[in-house]
Amino acid sequence: MSLLNIKDMRVEFPSRRGSVTAVRDVDFELASGEILGIVGESGAGKSTIANAILGLLEPPGIMPKGEVSLDGERIDGLPIELMRKIRGKRIGMIFQDPLTSLNPLQTIEEQLVETIRVHLQLNENEAKKHAISMLDQVGIPEPDIRIKHYPHQFSGGMRQRVVIALSLCAKPEVILADEPTTALDVSIQAQILDLMRKLVRDTGVGMIIITHDMGVISEICDRVMVMYRGDVVETGPTKKILGNPDHPYTQSLISAVPRADKRMDRFPLVEYIEAAGTPHKPIDVQNHWLGEARNFDASENDFLVSVKDLEMRFTTVRSMFKSRRRYLKAVDKVSFDIRPGEVLGLVGESGSGKSTVARLICGIYKPYAGQVIFDGTDLTSLGSRREVNIHRRQMQMIFQDPFSSLNGRMRVFDIVAEPIKFHRLASSNSEVSSIVDDLLDHVGLGAAAGKKFPHEFSGGQRQR
Repeated sequence: MSLLNIKDMRVEFPSRRGSVTAVRDVDFELASGEILGIVGESGAGKSTIANAILGLLEPPGIMPKGEVSLDGERIDGLPIELMRKIRGKRIGMIFQDPLTSLNPLQTIEEQLVETIRVHLQLNENEAKKHAISMLDQVGIPEPDIRIKHYPHQFSGGMRQRVVIALSLCAKPEVILADEPTTALDVSIQAQILDLMRKLVRDTGVGMIIITHDMGVISEICDRVMVMYRGDVVETGPTKKILGNPDHPYTQSLISAVPRADKRMDRFPLVEYIEAAGTPHKPIDVQNHWLGEARNFDASENDFLVSVKDLEMRFTTVRSMFKSRRRYLKAVDKVSFDIRPGEVLGLVGESGSGKSTVARLICGIYKPYAGQVIFDGTDLTSLGSRREVNIHRRQMQMIFQDPFSSLNGRMRVFDIVAEPIKFHRLASSNSEVSSIVDDLLDHVGLGAAAGKKFPHEFSGGQRQR
C-alpha cells in the first residue's frame, strides 16, 4: 500500500470573472522511502498540490473533486482540529518562503521548542536539546548560541535552514518540500540534500520535492512528475524523464537548462510554451526607462560602478563605553568595478556578505568606510535627499524574497505603478497604465494580472 495517494485532484479558484482551474485531475502515489520530484514553470500548480494535501488552500480556493489518502486513511475534508494533528506530526512542510514561515517576534528556540513539545511530548530541557541537535544537523554554526536569536538576525540561507529544521523536528511520515534549497548556497544545498536523503533512508519517510532546479531533481529524486498549466504531462523514473523525455514540454524544459560548459548570449526559450502561447511584442527596456539610448562603447577604464575598500560593521554588543562595544564585520575592504553593459556575478556561502554589498551599493545601508562611485558620482558623499533620489532612479534592486518585497494590501498594478509615479517616468495616468501593462506582458504575467493581489500568485510569479 502506498503511503500517500492522490486521486483525481482538482483545485479551483472561483472569482467574479469565472473559475480558474489551478490543478486538473491529478493522480499520483508516494511510497515509503521514496522521493518524488514535481517540476514545471511557476504557476503550473506545484505548490497548490502541496497546499491542497495539507488543507491549506488560500481562500477562495476549493478542491471540488479528488481524494487525499495517508496510509490508507482519507484526510481530505477532515475537520480543522484533526488536520492540525496531521500537519507537522504526520506530514511536515518546508515552505518556499523562510521569512513568512517564521514568527519575527519569537526566538528560534521558542519556535522549535513549541513545535517539538506539541508533537513529541518532551519536557522543556529535552525539547531544547533536540532543537539544538536539529539546528546542528542542518548546518547552522554554534547552534547553542544561534538558537537564542530572532529570524531577522539570520541571512536568507540561514533562515531556510531553520525552516527545514522546524519541519523535521517532529519526525513526520511524509515531508512536502516546496523549493527547499532555493535560498542556499551550493555547499549547504549539498548538505541539505544529503540530510534529506539520509532521513528518507533511515526512517522510511516519503518525500515530495517541488523545485525548478533540475540539478536537485537529478541528485535526489527517484521519480519525477512534470506539470504544465495545472496538468500532469509526464511521470516516470528520474533517469528516464531527464535522459529521454516523451512529452514536447518536458523536452523543451530540459533543453532550456543552462549549461556550465557553454556560454550563451541568451537563454533558450521553452519551445512548447512559445508555440502554445502568444509571442511577446519586443520592448526596449533601456530606452523605456531612460528616454534615450546610452552609449555602451566605453573605454577600458570607463566604469559605470566602482566599489573601493567598502566596509560594513554591525553592532552585536551595545555599550555607552566604546571599548566594550562588539562589532560583526560583514564586509571587509571589498573592491570591484562594473563596466556599462557588463554582468558581474557575486557568489559565496550564505552569510558571507553578498546581499550586504548590494544594499550598500544601492544606499539602503550606509557603509562604515569606503566608496561607491556610480557614473562618476560618489554616492557615499551625497547630502540631500533629492540627490539620492536622482541616482536611486537609475539603480534598482531585485530583492531575494518576493513574498516580503510586495505589499500584500496593494494590487499588482498599483505596486508596479508606484515607482513609475514616484520618479515621474510618465506624464499621465494613461501612460502609467500603458507602461505597467507592457511590463506585465513582458514578464509573461499578462496585463490582467494587474488586478490581482500578491497572495494570488505562486512564488515564481511573485518574483516576476
